[in-house]
Amino acid sequence: MTSRKISLSSPIEEKIAWARYYYEAFGEALLEQERIGNLLESLKGDILASRREMALTGIVDICRHCDREEGGSCCGAGIENRYDGWLLLINLFLGVDLPKKRWQDTGCFLSGENGCLLMARHVICINYTCKKVTDRIAPCAIRELRENEGKEINTLFMLHESIKKALRQWTND
Repeated sequence: MTSRKISLSSPIEEKIAWARYYYEAFGEALLEQERIGNLLESLKGDILASRREMALTGIVDICRHCDREEGGSCCGAGIENRYDGWLLLINLFLGVDLPKKRWQDTGCFLSGENGCLLMARHVICINYTCKKVTDRIAPCAIRELRENEGKEINTLFMLHESIKKALRQWTND
């Protein structure tokens, strides 16, 4: 693959191929940048804090039950279209093995048997809570989760922009 441009409307397979190309071509050089390395470490901690809070509040169990027992999921086919190559590239830095094909026809391309395959997720995937969740989880618990998610989103944004800036200095993308 050459360093051609992709857009948000490009098929997910092309965005994944783009991310893999840039990871292979520039991954080491990007990791050598102190700011990017620090932001990646911060993001890992922020993600773990958000996910831990989701588990403690019971949101993980509610979502799992909805997906497996009620046949519904917020992670339906088409959600992957919100992801750009940059966010997929960040996931490669976080050790995520991006899928080569859709696991389930009705599900998001980026979901697997046990849910989302990504560490770094789109803001809508981080932030969305359905009525089932808001009806069952105390507002104070959701507020605590939102604080953690806010940190995650902020760090993700700073990392996203830092990687873009570095790569754009080295390429024409």
